[in-house]
Amino acid sequence: MRRFLVLIALLVIGSGGAAFWWLHQPIVAAGEPLELAIEPGTTPRGVARDVVASGARVDARMLYAWFRFSGQDRAIKAGNYEIPPGTTPRSLLQKLVRGEESLRAITLVEGWNWRQVRQALAREDQLKRELANLSDEALMAQLGRPGVHPEGRFFPDTYTFAKGSSDIALLRRAMHAMDRRLEAAWAQRAADSPLKSADDALILASIVEKETGKASDRGQIAGVFANRLRIGMLLQTDPTVIYGLGEKFDGNLRRRDLQTDTPWNTYTRAGLPPTPISMPGKASLLAAVQPQATRALYFVARGDGTSHFSESLDEHNRAVNRYQRGQQ
Repeated sequence: MRRFLVLIALLVIGSGGAAFWWLHQPIVAAGEPLELAIEPGTTPRGVARDVVASGARVDARMLYAWFRFSGQDRAIKAGNYEIPPGTTPRSLLQKLVRGEESLRAITLVEGWNWRQVRQALAREDQLKRELANLSDEALMAQLGRPGVHPEGRFFPDTYTFAKGSSDIALLRRAMHAMDRRLEAAWAQRAADSPLKSADDALILASIVEKETGKASDRGQIAGVFANRLRIGMLLQTDPTVIYGLGEKFDGNLRRRDLQTDTPWNTYTRAGLPPTPISMPGKASLLAAVQPQATRALYFVARGDGTSHFSESLDEHNRAVNRYQRGQQ
């Protein structure tokens, strides 16, 4: 009986003008697009049924007959699709054969820390959540980086993904993107760079990212830190202290916080911290390896996004009094 129905349908589709008319009739009414999920292993007949179940106005037997008649029924790809208003049997098959899945996007923001990345992925309900039950250690092992801290290892960018994609798969893409960006930056490092490895560059870039209020200051900020590293001077950068405080930081950095030792407190420990403190973007990576030539050893925020740079402590103290304490 089923074969007979398919034969009848094929005859209808093959009848010249009627076939042309049917193939170009919209199967989705005006309004919201339909969502179609095709699981791996679904037969062409099953795909036709799923299309109808999604809300399309078409006979499943006729649609299946069209799939068979086209000769492309076995080329239909599994995935998650949006079927917009105006879609016809002809355009639907093209979409399914090309694998034109509906894509979502998520942005990992420059300067975010790993905790913020986790939170953003957890909020994205179109991602398959595999990360939630994994520790940081287990995640990095699964990504092929056992023993590596996840902080700063993912490149901040906008990533598109198909509905139902794994959050770990997205992180793997972001990790490889950071690998490429870091490798490219490290290859361009200045000959006199005080940095000893690409990891050092990533750590410094993460600090520069957090310290930069205005893009035009980024190179000079990196220059100040490079100068301090060369002479063994403490970096004394507040963002590292804040990072070390973690969720205990309440938005107000106090003197006791600067004096409380953590592995990331650059007021109490010399050199770079043990890990990045954020995700640096391309500009910060390049600034870290190619800092602007400067004699400055200090800088302070002016309050308008820019920084005032000083070569001496006396000049720096005057700038702090002016810009931070409101003294002329």
